[in-house]
Amino acid sequence: MTTVNPQPLWQPTPERIDRARITRFQAWAAEHHGAPADGGYAALHQWSVEELETFWKAVTEWFDVRFSTPYERVLGDRSMPGAQWFPGATLNYAEHALRAAESRADEPALLHVDETHEPRPVTWAELRRQAGSLAAELRALGVRPGDRVSGYLPNIPQAVVAFLATAAVGGVWTSCAPDFGARSVLDRFQQVEPVVLFTVDGYRYGGKEHDRRDIVAELRRELPTVRAVVHIPLLGTEAPDGALEWSALTAADTEPVFEQVPFDHPLWVLYSSGTTGLPKAIVQSQGGILVEHLKQLGLHCDLGPEDRFFWYTSTGWMMWNFLVSGLLTGTTIVLYDGSPGYPDTGAQWRIAERTGATLYGTSAAYVMACRKAGVHPSRDYDLSTVKCVATTGSPLPPDGFRWLHEEVRHDLWIASVSGGTDVCSCFAGAVPTLPVHVGELQAPCLGTDLQSWDPSGNPLTDEVGELVVTNPMPSMPIHFWNDPDGSRYHDSYFDTYPGVWRHGDWITLTSRGSVVIHGRSDSTLNRQGVRMGSADIYEAVERLPEIKESLVVGIEQPDGGYWMPLFVHLAPGATLDDDLLTRIKQTIRTQLSPRHVPDEIIEVPGIPHTLTGKRIEVPVKRLLQGTPLEKAVNPGSIDDLDLLAHYQKLSRTRP
Repeated sequence: MTTVNPQPLWQPTPERIDRARITRFQAWAAEHHGAPADGGYAALHQWSVEELETFWKAVTEWFDVRFSTPYERVLGDRSMPGAQWFPGATLNYAEHALRAAESRADEPALLHVDETHEPRPVTWAELRRQAGSLAAELRALGVRPGDRVSGYLPNIPQAVVAFLATAAVGGVWTSCAPDFGARSVLDRFQQVEPVVLFTVDGYRYGGKEHDRRDIVAELRRELPTVRAVVHIPLLGTEAPDGALEWSALTAADTEPVFEQVPFDHPLWVLYSSGTTGLPKAIVQSQGGILVEHLKQLGLHCDLGPEDRFFWYTSTGWMMWNFLVSGLLTGTTIVLYDGSPGYPDTGAQWRIAERTGATLYGTSAAYVMACRKAGVHPSRDYDLSTVKCVATTGSPLPPDGFRWLHEEVRHDLWIASVSGGTDVCSCFAGAVPTLPVHVGELQAPCLGTDLQSWDPSGNPLTDEVGELVVTNPMPSMPIHFWNDPDGSRYHDSYFDTYPGVWRHGDWITLTSRGSVVIHGRSDSTLNRQGVRMGSADIYEAVERLPEIKESLVVGIEQPDGGYWMPLFVHLAPGATLDDDLLTRIKQTIRTQLSPRHVPDEIIEVPGIPHTLTGKRIEVPVKRLLQGTPLEKAVNPGSIDDLDLLAHYQKLSRTRP
């Protein structure tokens, strides 16, 4: 359901628009590449998708991308899947990520924060030195371009160093957070057969130490391709037998040697949630990520050397990779290793204050949790450096926009962004020169021909449709691992609309150019022919103080009927009595429509999520349709497997 909000919540001042890097880029691109000088962002975006090759050429020139071998053309083949970007070119991602060390050696590249909330800096010179030392050691261990290097690591400086050293030698990085269990990690790493494994002995979370040495031992046993294990003693333990010491590998003062690799050489492997099978092993390229992230961070997020970039994430989520790419723009990045809400719900705001963050990114769920907990960021913390608060992971509800506006600052740029692990970037979101309307993403991103389509492939405006991208993006996967004929890749995005990327989200493109995300289209609710996104239900229901979280699914019945239950996890002390049941139904009836009212409202002890915090609607739907647990979901991908037993039991007892 799309809400029309005629008045913007926030409008950038003329001075802010003039200062924005995207404004300077547009003027420069108009002078050098024929971009429109007038018409603002809408005109620039239209040019960027109509003149796709010219736009990406301009991006590489504006950001001074260093091609050691020149490219033959920008786009050799633009078909999807299989677009060939900058054929002939060679470069290195890590070289670009570390080049600020040439001019700002003693300034902080990283600020590392743990649950003490005390920032500890790592300078550009030190980051470059450690990456150079480790890259030389990786080469000595026999790591060659294309070899996979894995990290079982939290969000700490060593993870950034290990990734940059891997990229410097042309290796392929892949990581999991240490809260992942052994099965979850093996489901990912066994697919790609790493030759080196970086591990910690444990991690700290929620004020407690979590020893992971037994998990590490299991990983070593079950990953036969690993030739070297590197021990990082986060909890201070001795290295296990046969493991190498991190300190010894990073002690030398070695100038980094950057392997010059083809533009489409693999940079890293990311993984889909894997809720219904083995996670997809998504491979993205050095060059594709480099140019996409320069555009996204340098233009859309407006980041530069004077900024400090904090996004709450873990190494098991694409936002960690996105955060590290802040280095490409010379930005100081903030690495927080710990619980998002320790010692209290306001923890992330305290970190933003203490690090002087200028762009602070978090999840929509955290914003709503702060709202429910009565957190008052601007009252309790000095957030004067924060220019932008960005959210992702799920759509930010309208109340989240209003809460940030009221509780942080009226002059706050709120950037709700949406993209995916699949492209490690955003399809729509932050634009520093555009107004912000409640409940809406500001605009589609540059170079991204984002559209909303009906089932026949007709574009829609001001109507809900499928999120599609009709032209290639440089960061689209070059392939999936172990998908030799490309069939799994094709079936994931291109089987619905041939040659067009279908992402699996319901969206509305508004007539003023903004975007509304309604949730996943593969768990879409379809009552009496009216499609709706689950996010609309959550936004309405979770305003009620008694509802901590909710989950809704729609299930087609064998007799042609349709059953739509709403599962609610109640706040402490709340009771699902007749009064609350009535208020839930009335809320949905009045704020959405009578068709949205669920058939049943069922109390549950909790809502299951993926390991990256997303509600799992499709596996719950499959359980309720009678699919066995082991076939409905990959157990290693779920944060609390015990919760699913309640839904499985319901499927057996329901008539």
